[in-house]
Amino acid sequence: MLLETIFPTRRNIRLSAMLRDFSVQSLFMGVLIAFVGFASSFAVVLHGLTGVGANEAQAASGLMALSISMGVCAILVSTVTRLPVSIAWSTPGAALLASSGVVEGGFNAAVGAFLVCGLLIIIAGLWKPLGRIVSAIPPALANAMLAGVLLSLCFAPVKAIAFNPLFGLPIVLAWAVVGSVSRLYAVPAALIAFVLVVALGIDMPEGALAGLSAALVPQAEFVSPSFSASALISIALPLFIVTMASQNIPGIAVLKVNDYHPDPGPLFATTGLFTLLSAPFGGHAVNLAAITAAMCAGSDSHPDRARRYWSSINAGIAYVVFGLLAGAVTTFVSLAPSVLIEAVAGLALIGAFSSSAVAAFTNAETREAAAITFLVTASGVGFAGVSGAFWGLVAGGLMLALARFAKGKG
Repeated sequence: MLLETIFPTRRNIRLSAMLRDFSVQSLFMGVLIAFVGFASSFAVVLHGLTGVGANEAQAASGLMALSISMGVCAILVSTVTRLPVSIAWSTPGAALLASSGVVEGGFNAAVGAFLVCGLLIIIAGLWKPLGRIVSAIPPALANAMLAGVLLSLCFAPVKAIAFNPLFGLPIVLAWAVVGSVSRLYAVPAALIAFVLVVALGIDMPEGALAGLSAALVPQAEFVSPSFSASALISIALPLFIVTMASQNIPGIAVLKVNDYHPDPGPLFATTGLFTLLSAPFGGHAVNLAAITAAMCAGSDSHPDRARRYWSSINAGIAYVVFGLLAGAVTTFVSLAPSVLIEAVAGLALIGAFSSSAVAAFTNAETREAAAITFLVTASGVGFAGVSGAFWGLVAGGLMLALARFAKGKG
């Protein structure tokens, strides 16, 4: 079995011993992790999936598939390894999809690209040369590409206020006020403000409540994948790079900071496997978490380091529950002007944008190449049917190589 290949030395799973490790503290932390992870970025996922051609039903299915897949993955990995391994969907990857636009072949081609991305993640985990190639991409360029991808979405809160101050301002103010007290709850506060704005300020069309009730029944939409060169270059390759550079590698780093030292390869391969499972139903990428990883692995999860893995298991269970409600979430979001949910998504990505921009431009030697990568990516202009994210990385890489060649000649 593939699982035996990924975890050849896994421990024997003894339910009685695991139950003794369970605690109420880990239960509350797990539910909080799932709420923060889901509420703070599901808007980005929906926007990204619709951005590459998914209709409402397909986007809801993708959200459900991702949430259930990462929940089951978290339960499985944490049970097998007894480590607090937090799993998430690729939020930067979803932002990349939003900027890519519909490729030749529509959403079917995008799903084909998701499958290729999952396969690349598995190979990166099991075949070390590919992992080394990904690690060899200059961090400045990877961060510059990510910053360029995120830029347009981070404009959305301003656009929402311009669209209608009565709708946009409450969302932004909730984020700013709560965020000044606790950054952790800033985006959930913005989401609550969005819900209130939609419920109280927008006239519901006839039959909206009936539609919400019907959407409570989970509906999986199978999408037959197709493959095109433009989708592979515009979506699969940038999605793989962004997911590895901004999610999987930082996720391992967070675990190491908290004195957990898993073998990264099996973890990467496992998330790639769950990406393959979710892709035919519209899910773009499952990966290690970074922010919620710190919540899982930290002392707030449990004073005893050996018992913190239960936080990840509990989070996984909660993710599965949230995934089953994805249809109702998507239906409710569709009742509002799209710019409002884009505003919530943009607010959720401001922290990622600022950190990636700082990392991109810190080193003076790579600053110009990073600027080229950022500008080409942020332009949103594609060439030969390939999105700007790929060309940004190519342009920045060529500029960096040229600068190093000239320096070597000098």
